[in-house]
Amino acid sequence: MDSKTVEALLTQFHSLVDVSKTSLLISLLAITFNPTAWNIVARNEYRNKTITRIFGGNARYGCYFLALSIFSFGMLRDSLYRKALLEQPQQAILPKEYAIIVPVVLFTLGQLFVVSSTWALGITGTFLGDYFGILMDHRVEGFPFNVLRDPMYVGSTMCFAATALWYERPAGLIVTLYVYVLYVIALRFEGPFTDMIYSRRAEKAKAKAL
Repeated sequence: MDSKTVEALLTQFHSLVDVSKTSLLISLLAITFNPTAWNIVARNEYRNKTITRIFGGNARYGCYFLALSIFSFGMLRDSLYRKALLEQPQQAILPKEYAIIVPVVLFTLGQLFVVSSTWALGITGTFLGDYFGILMDHRVEGFPFNVLRDPMYVGSTMCFAATALWYERPAGLIVTLYVYVLYVIALRFEGPFTDMIYSRRAEKAKAKAL
Protein backbone atom coordinates (compact mmCIF):
# COMPACT_ATOMS: atom_id res chain seq x y z
CA MET A 1 0.00 0.00 0.00
CA ASP A 2 1.63 3.26 -1.16
CA SER A 3 1.69 6.54 0.76
CA LYS A 4 -1.03 8.13 -1.41
CA THR A 5 -3.43 5.28 -0.68
CA VAL A 6 -2.69 5.52 3.05
CA GLU A 7 -3.20 9.28 2.95
CA ALA A 8 -6.50 8.87 1.10
CA LEU A 9 -7.72 6.32 3.65
CA LEU A 10 -6.75 8.57 6.55
CA THR A 11 -8.53 11.50 4.94
CA GLN A 12 -11.66 9.39 4.50
CA PHE A 13 -11.43 8.17 8.10
CA HIS A 14 -11.14 11.71 9.47
CA SER A 15 -14.14 12.75 7.39
CA LEU A 16 -16.21 10.11 9.20
CA VAL A 17 -14.67 10.18 12.67
CA ASP A 18 -13.73 13.37 14.47
CA VAL A 19 -11.15 12.14 16.96
CA SER A 20 -10.62 15.67 18.28
CA LYS A 21 -13.96 15.65 20.09
CA THR A 22 -13.54 15.18 23.83
CA SER A 23 -17.00 13.64 24.02
CA LEU A 24 -15.82 10.66 21.96
CA LEU A 25 -12.95 9.98 24.35
CA ILE A 26 -15.22 10.34 27.37
CA SER A 27 -17.70 7.92 25.81
CA LEU A 28 -14.97 5.34 25.15
CA LEU A 29 -13.72 5.71 28.73
CA ALA A 30 -17.24 5.18 30.10
CA ILE A 31 -17.71 2.13 27.89
CA THR A 32 -14.38 0.71 29.08
CA PHE A 33 -15.09 1.48 32.72
CA ASN A 34 -18.29 -0.52 33.07
CA PRO A 35 -17.27 -4.14 32.40
CA THR A 36 -13.76 -3.55 33.76
CA ALA A 37 -14.82 -1.97 37.04
CA TRP A 38 -17.67 -4.37 37.77
CA ASN A 39 -15.51 -7.43 37.19
CA ILE A 40 -12.86 -6.03 39.55
CA VAL A 41 -15.47 -5.11 42.18
CA ALA A 42 -17.18 -8.49 41.87
CA ARG A 43 -13.95 -10.47 42.25
CA ASN A 44 -13.02 -8.42 45.28
CA GLU A 45 -16.48 -9.12 46.69
CA TYR A 46 -16.04 -12.85 46.18
CA ARG A 47 -12.69 -12.85 47.98
CA ASN A 48 -13.15 -10.16 50.64
CA LYS A 49 -16.93 -9.56 50.96
CA THR A 50 -16.33 -5.80 51.09
CA ILE A 51 -19.81 -4.70 50.00
CA THR A 52 -21.50 -7.38 52.07
CA ARG A 53 -19.72 -6.12 55.19
CA ILE A 54 -20.81 -2.54 54.41
CA PHE A 55 -24.41 -3.79 54.47
CA GLY A 56 -24.01 -5.53 57.80
CA GLY A 57 -23.34 -8.96 56.36
CA ASN A 58 -26.44 -8.99 54.15
CA ALA A 59 -25.21 -10.29 50.77
CA ARG A 60 -28.55 -9.70 49.07
CA TYR A 61 -28.62 -6.01 50.00
CA GLY A 62 -25.04 -5.71 48.80
CA CYS A 63 -25.96 -7.28 45.48
CA TYR A 64 -28.93 -4.93 45.09
CA PHE A 65 -26.62 -1.97 45.72
CA LEU A 66 -24.22 -3.21 43.04
CA ALA A 67 -27.14 -3.80 40.67
CA LEU A 68 -28.30 -0.20 41.16
CA SER A 69 -24.76 1.05 40.58
CA ILE A 70 -24.33 -1.00 37.39
CA PHE A 71 -27.71 0.12 36.06
CA SER A 72 -27.04 3.79 36.86
CA PHE A 73 -23.62 3.81 35.26
CA GLY A 74 -25.08 1.98 32.27
CA MET A 75 -27.59 4.78 31.79
CA LEU A 76 -24.80 7.35 32.09
CA ARG A 77 -22.70 5.41 29.56
CA ASP A 78 -25.59 5.39 27.07
CA SER A 79 -26.17 9.11 27.56
CA LEU A 80 -22.49 9.88 26.96
CA TYR A 81 -22.50 7.67 23.87
CA ARG A 82 -25.48 9.52 22.39
CA LYS A 83 -23.87 12.89 23.16
CA ALA A 84 -20.65 11.77 21.48
CA LEU A 85 -22.52 10.59 18.38
CA LEU A 86 -24.30 13.91 17.95
CA GLU A 87 -20.92 15.66 17.81
CA GLN A 88 -19.59 13.31 15.11
CA PRO A 89 -19.88 13.76 11.31
CA GLN A 90 -23.20 12.60 9.89
CA GLN A 91 -23.40 10.52 6.76
CA ALA A 92 -26.00 8.15 5.36
CA ILE A 93 -24.99 4.57 6.12
CA LEU A 94 -27.98 2.60 4.84
CA PRO A 95 -30.11 3.06 1.72
CA LYS A 96 -32.94 5.48 2.40
CA GLU A 97 -35.62 2.77 2.42
CA TYR A 98 -33.80 0.92 5.21
CA ALA A 99 -32.55 3.91 7.21
CA ILE A 100 -35.38 3.68 9.75
CA ILE A 101 -36.56 0.08 9.76
CA VAL A 102 -33.13 -1.53 10.22
CA PRO A 103 -32.06 0.42 13.35
CA VAL A 104 -35.56 0.09 14.84
CA VAL A 105 -35.59 -3.70 14.37
CA LEU A 106 -31.99 -4.01 15.56
CA PHE A 107 -32.65 -1.93 18.68
CA THR A 108 -35.88 -3.79 19.44
CA LEU A 109 -34.17 -7.17 19.19
CA GLY A 110 -31.25 -5.93 21.28
CA GLN A 111 -33.55 -4.69 24.03
CA LEU A 112 -35.51 -7.94 23.85
CA PHE A 113 -32.34 -9.93 24.52
CA VAL A 114 -31.29 -7.63 27.38
CA VAL A 115 -34.70 -7.46 29.08
CA SER A 116 -35.53 -11.14 28.64
CA SER A 117 -32.10 -12.09 30.02
CA THR A 118 -32.73 -10.01 33.11
CA TRP A 119 -36.19 -11.52 33.50
CA ALA A 120 -34.86 -15.07 33.19
CA LEU A 121 -31.92 -14.56 35.56
CA GLY A 122 -33.54 -12.22 38.07
CA ILE A 123 -31.78 -9.28 39.69
CA THR A 124 -29.16 -11.31 41.56
CA GLY A 125 -28.54 -13.62 38.61
CA THR A 126 -28.06 -10.68 36.27
CA PHE A 127 -26.00 -8.42 38.48
CA LEU A 128 -23.20 -10.72 39.65
CA GLY A 129 -25.00 -12.26 42.60
CA ASP A 130 -22.79 -15.34 42.19
CA TYR A 131 -19.88 -13.33 43.54
CA PHE A 132 -21.91 -12.54 46.65
CA GLY A 133 -22.55 -16.23 47.22
CA ILE A 134 -26.12 -16.01 45.86
CA LEU A 135 -26.01 -18.93 43.46
CA MET A 136 -28.72 -20.15 41.12
CA ASP A 137 -30.09 -23.64 41.64
CA HIS A 138 -29.81 -24.60 37.99
CA ARG A 139 -28.62 -23.25 34.66
CA VAL A 140 -31.14 -21.10 32.78
CA GLU A 141 -31.80 -22.75 29.43
CA GLY A 142 -34.96 -20.99 28.21
CA PHE A 143 -35.19 -17.93 25.96
CA PRO A 144 -32.98 -16.10 25.20
CA PHE A 145 -30.29 -18.49 26.42
CA ASN A 146 -31.53 -21.18 24.06
CA VAL A 147 -30.76 -18.77 21.20
CA LEU A 148 -27.56 -17.06 22.35
CA ARG A 149 -24.87 -17.97 24.88
CA ASP A 150 -24.45 -14.38 26.07
CA PRO A 151 -27.68 -12.60 25.07
CA MET A 152 -27.16 -9.60 27.35
CA TYR A 153 -23.81 -8.68 25.86
CA VAL A 154 -25.03 -9.40 22.32
CA GLY A 155 -28.20 -7.36 22.89
CA SER A 156 -26.23 -4.43 24.28
CA THR A 157 -23.89 -4.47 21.26
CA MET A 158 -26.88 -4.53 18.92
CA CYS A 159 -28.28 -1.44 20.65
CA PHE A 160 -25.01 0.43 20.19
CA ALA A 161 -25.06 -0.40 16.47
CA ALA A 162 -28.73 0.53 16.14
CA THR A 163 -28.12 3.92 17.73
CA ALA A 164 -25.23 4.61 15.34
CA LEU A 165 -27.42 3.68 12.36
CA TRP A 166 -30.37 5.74 13.63
CA TYR A 167 -28.29 8.92 13.95
CA GLU A 168 -26.30 8.07 10.80
CA ARG A 169 -22.94 8.37 12.53
CA PRO A 170 -20.27 6.06 11.08
CA ALA A 171 -18.14 6.77 14.16
CA GLY A 172 -20.77 4.93 16.17
CA LEU A 173 -20.14 1.73 14.22
CA ILE A 174 -16.45 1.94 15.11
CA VAL A 175 -17.42 2.43 18.76
CA THR A 176 -19.74 -0.58 18.44
CA LEU A 177 -16.83 -2.69 17.20
CA TYR A 178 -14.84 -1.54 20.23
CA VAL A 179 -17.77 -2.51 22.49
CA TYR A 180 -17.87 -5.97 20.92
CA VAL A 181 -14.12 -6.53 21.42
CA LEU A 182 -14.36 -5.26 25.01
CA TYR A 183 -17.23 -7.64 25.79
CA VAL A 184 -15.35 -10.59 24.29
CA ILE A 185 -12.37 -9.80 26.53
CA ALA A 186 -14.64 -9.37 29.58
CA LEU A 187 -16.27 -12.74 28.95
CA ARG A 188 -12.87 -14.44 28.86
CA PHE A 189 -12.40 -13.33 32.47
CA GLU A 190 -15.98 -13.47 33.70
CA GLY A 191 -16.98 -16.86 32.28
CA PRO A 192 -14.20 -19.04 33.76
CA PHE A 193 -14.43 -17.28 37.13
CA THR A 194 -18.19 -17.90 37.33
CA ASP A 195 -17.65 -21.53 36.32
CA MET A 196 -15.09 -21.83 39.13
CA ILE A 197 -17.61 -20.52 41.68
CA TYR A 198 -20.17 -23.16 40.73
CA SER A 199 -17.53 -25.90 40.52
CA ARG A 200 -16.49 -25.15 44.10
CA ARG A 201 -20.11 -25.33 45.23
CA ALA A 202 -20.46 -28.72 43.52
CA GLU A 203 -17.27 -29.96 45.18
CA LYS A 204 -18.47 -28.84 48.61
CA ALA A 205 -21.87 -30.50 48.09
CA LYS A 206 -20.15 -33.71 47.01
CA ALA A 207 -17.88 -33.63 50.04
CA LYS A 208 -20.85 -33.20 52.39
CA ALA A 209 -22.64 -36.12 50.77
CA LEU A 210 -19.73 -38.49 51.48
